[in-house]
Amino acid sequence: METTQLTADIWMFRFTAGQAYALRLPEGWALIDTGLPGHAPEILAALAELGAAPADLRHIFLTHYHFDHTGSAAELAAATGAEILAGAADAPVIRGEAPEVPIAFAGDWERELFATVQAQLTEVPAPTPCRVDRELTDGDLLDWGLPALAVHVPGHTPGSMALHLPDSGVLFTGDTIANHPQVMLGVFNTDRDQAVASFHKQARLDVSTALFGHGEPLVGGAGEKLRAAAAELR
Repeated sequence: METTQLTADIWMFRFTAGQAYALRLPEGWALIDTGLPGHAPEILAALAELGAAPADLRHIFLTHYHFDHTGSAAELAAATGAEILAGAADAPVIRGEAPEVPIAFAGDWERELFATVQAQLTEVPAPTPCRVDRELTDGDLLDWGLPALAVHVPGHTPGSMALHLPDSGVLFTGDTIANHPQVMLGVFNTDRDQAVASFHKQARLDVSTALFGHGEPLVGGAGEKLRAAAAELR
C-alpha cells in the first residue's frame, strides 16, 4: 500500500486495485472506503504513522458496495469501533442481506474489461459482511466537526454516495467518476442514465479538489475539469 498526502488533512491509500482516503477531523479521523479484503492491518499501520490510534478512527464512509471499497470495512470496524456510514440502497448488500444489482454493460468492450479485472482478483477472498450504523440519504449532514454532506449519486450502484466538504471544496466521488487518463464516467454501472445524471450533479457542486475511487486525484482546479467532462457526456 502506498500512502500519499494530498492536502493538509487528507491522505490517499493506494492499493493494487483502487484507493481509499484518510481525513483528519477536528476530533479524530474518518476513512473514505477501505480497499479490498485484507488491507485493514496496512491501513491501521498507516494511520498509526500519522499519529492516529485505532480508537481515533471515528467514521468509515463507504461510497458503494463493491468489494474493492468495502472489503476491509468489517475488520476495521471490529478493530476501531468506528461508525460505518453507507447509502441506504447499498446498505443491505454491505450487510450481506441482499445480492448486488447486475451491471448494465455498455457493450462487449466493457464486458471484456470486467473479465480482465475479475481475473486479476481471483485469489482475493470474499468480503466479510459489515454492519452499517447509519444509512445515508441525499443531503445528510455528517456530525464530523466540519461541514460534510452526503450526496446521493446513483447509477454506479443504486446507493452510491459522494462526500462533499463545502468549506474546502473537496469531493470524494467513489466510482461514479474516474480519472483514467482523463476525467470520465466510471465504468461497470447498474444504470448508465442515472450515472450520467449523477456526474452532472457532482459537476454542479463547488469543487476545487476531486478524489476518485480509481485514477489520479485532482488537487486544485477540479471543478473546471468536472464541468468540461460533463459537457461532453451523453
